[in-house]
Amino acid sequence: MPTRTLAAVIATAAAAGIALLPTQAQAAGSIHLYKVYYDSPGSDTRSNPSLNAEYVQIRNTTGAAVQLKGYTVRDNTGYTFTFPSYKIGAGKTVTIHTGKGTQSAGHVYWGRGNYVWNNDKDTVTLRKPSGAFRDSCPYNSTRYDYKMC
Repeated sequence: MPTRTLAAVIATAAAAGIALLPTQAQAAGSIHLYKVYYDSPGSDTRSNPSLNAEYVQIRNTTGAAVQLKGYTVRDNTGYTFTFPSYKIGAGKTVTIHTGKGTQSAGHVYWGRGNYVWNNDKDTVTLRKPSGAFRDSCPYNSTRYDYKMC
């Protein structure tokens, strides 16, 4: 009887170890939300520097560049940013600033004159151009100004 019990424990441990291995998609990497800075520093003056200090970051953990054209980022209210033609490099991060600016490596701009992300709670949702869900990052805190997703 003790031999069977030991065999059962070994089999269970082996099965658990297999279950803990990453999926093929996780091992290959993904396009996902990385950080949301929902409460820009200082007073909410709606100045362009203040608006641009409110942002969302997306990270590419794949081994290849990915075209983000048509991907969307949205809040709970329905404010939606749609990516223009933008290629994010392998292992890189792109920052979506709320205010106005000129697109450059690692930075795109929503072009808004008002804030998007609530300072207490909201959810950032990332979708593929097809509309398929890709990732989300909810937050519910006034204690911090940002959340790592």
